[in-house]
This record gives sequence, structure tokens and C-alpha cells, in this order.
Amino acid sequence: MQVRTTRRGIPLTELGFGTAPLAGLFTPVSDEQAAATVDAAWEAGFRYFDTAPHYGLGLAERRLGAALAGRPRDEVVVSTKVGRLLVPNPGGEDRLDDNGYAVPASVRRRFDFSRDGVLRSLEESLGRLGLDRVDIVYLHDPAEHWEAASTTGVDTLVELRDQGVIRAIGVGMNQSAMLTEFVRRTDIDLVLVAGRYSLLEQGALADLLPAAAERGVDVVAGGIYNSGLLGRQRPAEDATYDYAPVPADIRARVVRLAEACEAAGTTLPVAATRFPLRNRQITSAVLGLRSPDEVAEAVRRATAPLPDGLWPALVGAGLLDPREGER
Repeated sequence: MQVRTTRRGIPLTELGFGTAPLAGLFTPVSDEQAAATVDAAWEAGFRYFDTAPHYGLGLAERRLGAALAGRPRDEVVVSTKVGRLLVPNPGGEDRLDDNGYAVPASVRRRFDFSRDGVLRSLEESLGRLGLDRVDIVYLHDPAEHWEAASTTGVDTLVELRDQGVIRAIGVGMNQSAMLTEFVRRTDIDLVLVAGRYSLLEQGALADLLPAAAERGVDVVAGGIYNSGLLGRQRPAEDATYDYAPVPADIRARVVRLAEACEAAGTTLPVAATRFPLRNRQITSAVLGLRSPDEVAEAVRRATAPLPDGLWPALVGAGLLDPREGER
């Protein structure tokens, strides 16, 4: 597994492990399967693991912490997120979480980007992870909370970074416009952009990536399969896009992408896996994985040979931003 180092000296494996599926995103996952998946990822060379309280109402953090216990702490990079506190939800234990995770809703999420909220969130994450420190902390999905997140949220993380409590700070979102504003107006080290720099769409080329280059901010690409839409050779009937049913025009574009990839001599999932890391500005591409088989398939896709002329062919077909043909 190749490594790309951030400007703050943090070594991220080119493929990062996203833990949302381990917490039962859409489909239940057992403790045993979660542990086996992290074990397989470790053996495959993954050393960057991303998690969040949001994922399965804390379950992802607990499972990741248990799976990493006993492994050399200095060999792994762990990122988590702040901005959502988990608070009691009386009566919720009898129904499932309403954010798509197959877990009891015994707690609920409450947005909080205040200093106290950020500190409490990080402390509780460390408890669930069983760690005394994490390497990277992102402000998570502050779309409706710009004022608090860009002031007290960032200021608190800067304080923790300056004290050496964490190594780097950032923001994670599924849009590029507000991430760009964080890059331009705050003192963050990196961003995690989900779904907006993928084989399907390259909106971040217009705003986020130029701003990050100018300000010296690292970029991690998440959601590179756009909610799983690019993870199969053809979109499944129940495929989702941004965690919702796929619009007809998006589905049609994905089918065209798949056909163009096959005509060039590869497959849609292979091209989608390889695409973001062509850009040296991308420090890591995070994949959500839920089984050892998915880990093995991700590695196979990341190392599969690519046919000559694939990217220019996709540009020529109007399926890729023209700037991507220049790489």
C-alpha cells in the first residue's frame, strides 16, 4: 500500500478505510464480521482508518477501537469527527435509527459546534475507540452551522492542535462550496470531500481543489463510489446516490460511463477506484468496506492494470471534465 504524506507529516495510505458500513449502514453487520474486515484491511496494508460518532450512533468507533486494540498505535492513523453529540433518546431502543443505520436508536444525534460540544464529542469518541489520542479531527457536516463551525468549532480544534493533542484538523462534507470557504477563511490542514471528486462528478475542480492548492490544504476524497453507485459494473435496481434513490439522468450517465470503460478495456469499479488518486493533490481515497471480500476486491481494483487512453476516451465522450485528460 503506497503512502502519501500530508503537509503536517501524517502518512496516509492511498486507500483509506471508511467505517460507516461496519456500523450497519443500510444492512446489519455482526461484531465478528466487522472485526474480520478490519483484520483483512490491516493485512492488506490499510493504515488510515476514518470514523465518526454519526456512524451507527457510535458503533463504528467502538468496533474500530476493538479491532485495532493490540496493534502498534504508531503504525496507524485514525481520524474521527466532531459536531454531532450523541444524547439519550428515551424510547428509541425499540426502533431503528432513522439515519439509515441498522442499529437501535437508543441515542440520537444533536449538532453542537460549540467549544464544550467539540471537547465533549472528542472525549467521548476517545472512550468509544479506547484510544488516548486520534491523529485527525474533522468538523462533520456543518452545512447548516457555518457561523458556529467556522468560529468556535475551528478555534477549538486549532487550540487542540497547537497543544499537540491532535496532529491535524479539517472539515468533512459532501459538498465542495462550503469546504472551499473553510479553506479560504480558516486555519485548517485538510478537507474530506465526499462524492464531489469522483469518476461520476468533478465539481471540486472548479472551487475546492484550486483553493486548497493555493492555501496548502490537503484533500482526502471520500464517497468515491457515490453511495455505491459506481461500485458495480452496472447500477443495481436498488442503487442509491447521495444515500437516496438514483435520479434517472444520473443512472443513465453511470451506464454510459460503464459502457465507455468496457469499450476501453476495463470496468466501471476499477476506473472509479483509480480515478481520484491520479490527482497528486488527493492524499488518500477513503473506501467504505463491510467485509473481507470487499477489502480484497478494493485492493484488486486499485492495482488492476488500466488500458492506455482510458481517461482521454472518457473526456472525448463528454463523461469526464476536460481537465482530467491532461493528467
